[in-house]
Amino acid sequence: MARSQSLFSCIIFMTLFVITMSKRITIDGEIDNNWYDAHATFYGDMTGSETMQGACGYGNLFDQGYGLSTAALSSALFNNGLTCGACFELQCVNDPQWCIKNAGTIKITATNFCPANYSKTQDLWCNPPQRHFDLSMPMFTKIAQYKAGVIPVKYRRVPCIKQGGVRFELKGNLNWLLVLVYNVGGAGDISNVKIKGPNTNWIQMTRNWGQNWQTDTKLVGLTLSFQVTTSDGKMLQFDNVVPRNWQYGQNFQGRFNF
Repeated sequence: MARSQSLFSCIIFMTLFVITMSKRITIDGEIDNNWYDAHATFYGDMTGSETMQGACGYGNLFDQGYGLSTAALSSALFNNGLTCGACFELQCVNDPQWCIKNAGTIKITATNFCPANYSKTQDLWCNPPQRHFDLSMPMFTKIAQYKAGVIPVKYRRVPCIKQGGVRFELKGNLNWLLVLVYNVGGAGDISNVKIKGPNTNWIQMTRNWGQNWQTDTKLVGLTLSFQVTTSDGKMLQFDNVVPRNWQYGQNFQGRFNF
């Protein structure tokens, strides 16, 4: 009997431990994973150097875990940067001349913006209302011959699978803090971020650009916690993820991911 009670207590403890560590809240919401029509091109060369940095604010995509499995999105998909971090599955379709037979699909993360060009009268791939993916060359050539230039594709949203925890990179100055939130799993794209010091309430951050979130609350020298909500309504709380001796330019990894 004592052994059974001990086992039951252990189970209860572990359950409460997991809940306390993750503090995950799920609100009704889901990713639309239906297939849609679009087109795809590529930019840069096989090194992918031209895909670094970009409109989502991620910087060196190799260092941040995205690599070359990335794409710049047209205005119709980019959604003013709110789609940054979302993951998509693509396949080349309806073009036997250029689609690689039995190539299957590729999965990419949205890390950049493909701007519209209103001076052109044809090949308006990134202009509204076109749904378009400008891929890295290595990803494009997994599903099509590079000489194709542009191909018809089917695409859908898929969950992001990332290694390690959500990461937070701190930038700014004494009067202004800018936090890049990256390596986000699950839905991938963030809809809300809150920050907290040891003796503050939760402070609402505002999106500056891409996935850079800002606050003008002075938090230098404080341990920092974050609440991150993705577009499907799921929230994770990262308690004391940033130590009080943090410096601008540093990044810190949470202990879990979506």
